[in-house]
Amino acid sequence: MVHIVVADPIHPDGIERLRAAPGVTLDHPATANGASLVDRLKNADGLIVRGTPVDEALLAKAERLRVVCRHGVGYDLVDVPALTRRGIALMITPEANAASVAEHALMLMLNLARNVVPVSAAVRRGEWRVRGQSSTFELGGRKVLVVGFGRIGTRVARLCSAFGTQVMVHDPYLPAGTIRGAGYEAIKDRDAGLAQADIVTLHVPANESTRGMVNAAFLAHMKPGAVLVNTARGTLVDEAALEAALRSGHLGAAGLDVLRVEPMVQGLSMLELDNLVVTPHVAASTAEGLRRMAWDSAGNVIDFLAGRVDRDAVVNGEVLKA
Repeated sequence: MVHIVVADPIHPDGIERLRAAPGVTLDHPATANGASLVDRLKNADGLIVRGTPVDEALLAKAERLRVVCRHGVGYDLVDVPALTRRGIALMITPEANAASVAEHALMLMLNLARNVVPVSAAVRRGEWRVRGQSSTFELGGRKVLVVGFGRIGTRVARLCSAFGTQVMVHDPYLPAGTIRGAGYEAIKDRDAGLAQADIVTLHVPANESTRGMVNAAFLAHMKPGAVLVNTARGTLVDEAALEAALRSGHLGAAGLDVLRVEPMVQGLSMLELDNLVVTPHVAASTAEGLRRMAWDSAGNVIDFLAGRVDRDAVVNGEVLKA
């Protein structure tokens, strides 16, 4: 028998998949009876987390733990070196939320292009007519720079193409031929791409090379009046620099699903800006996305503990060689 602990509430279908698996005992939030997660992990072979941090303190008494699965793709809250030192695999659900996040990125683009949030607020105030000439625009014919051409970035590129945009892609880890083969313009010089793009959308992980990448210099290279969309990670963006660019008018608008500090513990001054739309890290949280992430998380842990490893879903693959 193997024992699996689910730290956070997940879609019921994921719980049912775990319950139905032969040779598995299950501990999940509805059965925890107030016990601390540290105590619940004492006999755990597998752990599924959604928003719970995984660090040295949590792992200290988890002597049997062999695999942790992150419900989603980002793992900023997971101490990967600590897991690796203990020989514990970290898994993610690579495909589960890609469609949901890509659609959310397009939703933010459309919201900003058509000024939906402030116009809707005006209607609620009884203001039916838009004063002066409309400042909204069509996506068709605009240039979009997709930064990062992974599972989500590729989907965003396809959706943008369907709207008639000219899609450019910057991904230093992919050969230009791969990007061109997919039908898009490969941009080697990121700053040159920023200068051309009407919309820049971010789809890269948070790591040492990307944290804070959207700084004052990055924003200065962007085309005046351009739009920035971030559905990746809040730590990619210097929020003070972003606010300054929005207030000065150099940046036309921004749409964010992620912030540097989450959950937001205090109001940010940039939230008063009409040219900013912020959603609370919900891009992946469609009904379909939540079900797929729960289902895949359960499957990853069940299969790993049974010796069936999906290497594409393992972050720290070096533990598999030990």
